[in-house]
Amino acid sequence: MNELVARKPAADAKRHRVPISQIFIEFLTIGATSFGGVVPYLRVGLVSRRRWLSDNEFVELLSISQSLPGLNATNIAILVGQKLNGAFGAIVALLGICLPGSLLMFAVGIVYRAHGDHAWATGALKGVAAASVGLVLATVVQLSKRSLKQRFDYVFVAAIVLAVNRLHQSVLLTLVVVGLMAILWHRPRPAAKVEAVR
Repeated sequence: MNELVARKPAADAKRHRVPISQIFIEFLTIGATSFGGVVPYLRVGLVSRRRWLSDNEFVELLSISQSLPGLNATNIAILVGQKLNGAFGAIVALLGICLPGSLLMFAVGIVYRAHGDHAWATGALKGVAAASVGLVLATVVQLSKRSLKQRFDYVFVAAIVLAVNRLHQSVLLTLVVVGLMAILWHRPRPAAKVEAVR
C-alpha cells in the first residue's frame, strides 16, 4: 500500500509534464510575436491561453527572472521550461524564444545599417517604443490586481520606484533591501499577533 502511495506522485508528475513540442511551439510563437516587450506576451501565452501557470506562479517566476543577471525573457523561459519538463524543457524553451528574435534582429541590423538615418526609420522606432511602454503598463496593472494582496504592498512598490527613479540607486541593491523588508513583513506570524494587527 505504501508503495502505491509513493508511486502516485511520480505518476502524477509525469502525467502533468507538458510535451517538448508544445513548449517549443509556444515559446517560438511568443518570440516571433512579442513586439515591444516580451512580458505581456509571456503572461498571455503561459497564463491566459495555455494555463500552464497561475498568475501567482507567473509573478514569482518573473520576480526571480528580474532578480538575476541576464534578460527577463531568457531567464523566465528557462525557469518555465524547467518547471514544465525538466532540463530539456528549459533548453527547448530558451531556443524557442530566442530563435525568431535572433533571425529577425540579424535582418533588421542589415537594414538599419543601410537606412537607419532615414526619417521613416526614426518614426517607426518611436512608435514601437510608445507601444512597448503601453504593453508593459497594461501587464503591470493586470498583475498588480492579483499580486498585491495587502495595502502595505504598495509601499514596497513605491519604495522601489522612488529608490531607482528618484534616488538613482542600484537596481540590485534596491531589490535586496526592499525584498528583505517585504520578506520580514510577510513572514508567518502567530495567530494571536495577526489578530492583534488586524
